[in-house]
Amino acid sequence: MDDSARQIRLRIIWIILRAFIGVVFGILLLVFLVTGIALSNNLSIPPFSQLPIFSRLEGYYIGHGNWDGVQAALATDDTSSGITLLDSDGRVIIDHGYDNTGSIGMPYQTATDDILINLKVNGQIIGALVFDRETAPSQLGAVTTVLFPVSLVSVFLALLATVLIALLSRRIVTPLAEVIAASRSITAGKLEARVRVQGTQDLLALTDSFNQMASTLERNDHERRDLLADIAHELRTPISAIRGRLEGMLDGVYPADQHHISLALKANYMLERLVEDLRLLTLAEAHQLYFDKKETDLKVLAAHSLEMFSAEAQEKDIQLELLPAPGNYIAILDPQRSEQVIGNLLGNALRYTPAGGKVWLALEKIDTRIHLSVCDSGPGIPEEDLPYIFNRFWRKDKSRARHTGGSGLGLAIAKQLIEGQGGFISAENLPEGGFKVKVTILGG
Repeated sequence: MDDSARQIRLRIIWIILRAFIGVVFGILLLVFLVTGIALSNNLSIPPFSQLPIFSRLEGYYIGHGNWDGVQAALATDDTSSGITLLDSDGRVIIDHGYDNTGSIGMPYQTATDDILINLKVNGQIIGALVFDRETAPSQLGAVTTVLFPVSLVSVFLALLATVLIALLSRRIVTPLAEVIAASRSITAGKLEARVRVQGTQDLLALTDSFNQMASTLERNDHERRDLLADIAHELRTPISAIRGRLEGMLDGVYPADQHHISLALKANYMLERLVEDLRLLTLAEAHQLYFDKKETDLKVLAAHSLEMFSAEAQEKDIQLELLPAPGNYIAILDPQRSEQVIGNLLGNALRYTPAGGKVWLALEKIDTRIHLSVCDSGPGIPEEDLPYIFNRFWRKDKSRARHTGGSGLGLAIAKQLIEGQGGFISAENLPEGGFKVKVTILGG
C-alpha cells in the first residue's frame, strides 16, 4: 500500500501544482491582453508618456517655477540622453541631452518623424518633450516596464505555491493519499488495510472513521464466515442422523419399526426447528419482522409460559415458579413474540439446570420500566464469556455442552425480538450461584 499511496500523493501534488500554475499564467496572460487592448484604444497617448522622466520634469518645474538648471537635474537620468526639451513657447532648452548646442534658445522645427508630448502642470502647458523615431522608447519596452512587476509577482507566487504544496503534503496530501490507497485495498478484498491517524482535525476524523469502517467490515466478514461454518455444522448433525437412520433401515441394519422411524422423525423436527430459527433471526436482524403491538399484561404472559413448561420441569425434577409481583405490568408489545422470548429463556434455563434445581421468573417495575428476569440455579457462565452469549450459535462446552441440545440461537433470537420492540436484554451470574437473564421494556 506504501507504493500506491506514494503514487497517489505525487499525482495529487501534480494536479494542485498544475492548477495553480495555470491560474498564475492565466492571470498574467489576461493582464497582457488588457494592457494591449488599452494601448490599441489610446494610441494618441504613447505608452512611454508614463516614464519616470515626465514626472521628474514636471516636479522640477513646480519646485523652481522655471527650467533654469534643469540639465543638472537630468544628469542622473539614463533616458535623458536622446530627448529634446522645449519651453512653453517652443524654444529649445535641451537638445538631445545637451544644453550647449547652437539650437539652444531657438524655436524648434518639428520633423515628420518626431514625437512631441506636452508637459503640463495644473492643466497649463509648461513645455514639451520631443522624441524622434530612432531614440523614442518602443511601445514594447514601455509595456515591458509596466508588466515586469506583474510577471515577477506571478513567478514568485508560482514558486511560493510549490513550496507550500511541499510543506502541506505531509499534513494534507499524504493522509488523503493513504485513505485512497487503503480504500482501493479494501475494494480488492484486503479488509485488514488501515491508515495512520494524522493530519488536520478534519483529516483526523476522516482517517479515524475510515479505520472504524474497515474494522467493522473485517469483523462482519469474519462473522459471516463463522456463521456459514456454524450453519453448515448445525445442519450436518440432523441431516446425518436422518440419512444414517434411513440408510440403516434400507440396508437391514435397523428394522423399519416405529422406534427407528420416530428417531429419524425427531432429527427431522430438529432440522425444521433450526431452519425456522435461522429464518426468524435473519428477518429480525434485517428489521423485516412485523410486530403486532398491543396492550399486553406481562404477568399473565409469564404465568402462561410457566404453565407451558411445567410438564418439562416436573420430568426433569426442577422447581418452576413465578415470584409474587404486585402491581400493574401492562406494556405495549407483540404478545406472541414476547411469549416466544420468555419461552426461549425458560427453555434455555431448564436445559442447563441440573435435576433438583430451581428456575424462577421475577417481575419488577421501576418508574416506567418493567424488568422481567428469568433465573436458574445452574452452573452459570464464566465471566469472560458473558459478552458473547447473545451471539448466534454460541454455546460454551463444559457447563453448557452440546449434548444438552438446542440450536444455539435461542438467546440471539430473544435479543433481536426484544430490541426490535424498543427493549433491552442483559445477562449476569447470580452472586449465590446460577444465571440470570433480564429483559427491560417500557411500561404502558
